[in-house]
Amino acid sequence: MDTPRPPHVDSLRSPLHDTRMSASQSGTPQYSDQRRSSRMFTRIPVRASGKDIEGRKFRENSQTIVINAHGGLLYLHETLSLGEDLVLTNPVTEEEQECRVVYVGDTSERGTRIGIEFLAPCPHFWGVDFAPPDWPDHSSPHSSR
Repeated sequence: MDTPRPPHVDSLRSPLHDTRMSASQSGTPQYSDQRRSSRMFTRIPVRASGKDIEGRKFRENSQTIVINAHGGLLYLHETLSLGEDLVLTNPVTEEEQECRVVYVGDTSERGTRIGIEFLAPCPHFWGVDFAPPDWPDHSSPHSSR
């Protein structure tokens, strides 16, 4: 029995959106082409901090590969596992965002590709001026509801 695999992030064939994942009744992950928000391939400097798989605290400067309203993909040299909590800091604004590791990918000289998901959508964290129209607008904390 083949286990479904998520689309490769850098694949030109995969659409530029988040993939939703759910478990089937058998517990096997099921991937959907439906996405929560568009992705942008861009390099944005970030600082990641948290604990590695041995419980040691770390802080590492990095840059993104892909971003979206719900998280992103970046290179880290630390060894992390799925579900680990991280804090990303935008060094330009010093804004911090709590995240969870949702993907651990290939390792190269640049580090391991780590997919992170914000605990709450936060598209303004990236400082993108022209966010895609499907990104939620959370730019004003005092906006009327």
